[in-house]
Amino acid sequence: MPRGRFITLEGGEGAGKSTQARLLEAALRAAGHPVLRTREPGGTPGAEAIRGLLLGQGPYQGPWDGVTEGLLHFAARREHVVRCIRPALDAGTWVVCDRFLDSTLAYQVFGQGLSRSAFDSLAGITLEGLRPDLTLVLDIGPAEGLARAAARGETNRYEALDPDFHARVRAGFRAIAAAEPERCALVDATAAPEGVAAEILRLVRGRLAP
Repeated sequence: MPRGRFITLEGGEGAGKSTQARLLEAALRAAGHPVLRTREPGGTPGAEAIRGLLLGQGPYQGPWDGVTEGLLHFAARREHVVRCIRPALDAGTWVVCDRFLDSTLAYQVFGQGLSRSAFDSLAGITLEGLRPDLTLVLDIGPAEGLARAAARGETNRYEALDPDFHARVRAGFRAIAAAEPERCALVDATAAPEGVAAEILRLVRGRLAP
């Protein structure tokens, strides 16, 4: 059985990743592919419990330093990869994931100062070589993205961080996309959702030829 394809959606707060993940899942299913849509942090019961800590939804609201946050993200990711993502891919299922490794690189390394060497070590231990086949980086200015996020009526601990942090995160995502053009595609997320979805589907068809 051929391995499934692994697609991740990345970007700052309010970029529309969850909406686009749902639309992409529907388009791939319509094309006849088995699809698992999941998210990070989360995707399994254990990883979802860690998500609550990271987003400030538990009794402790933080803050942690970049190393601690990095460790928590990678602990959740390891659980997610072992129990969810890798089995699905091995079974021939396409996986669409709302955030993955690049979010930790953008938020914890670019945003909070976790060292790149620590990030690379944790990624090696956690992923054992697993990488997305395609990463779609939804790009939007922090002010517009945060306004969108606030309009949803749901807030998390990251959204409350200062504007300089969010500017560093956006710069991090753009640097990631520029450094790995064979894996990543930068998508203008300021357009209407239908237009963004059409561009994403064009990229998926062009890069992965489903």
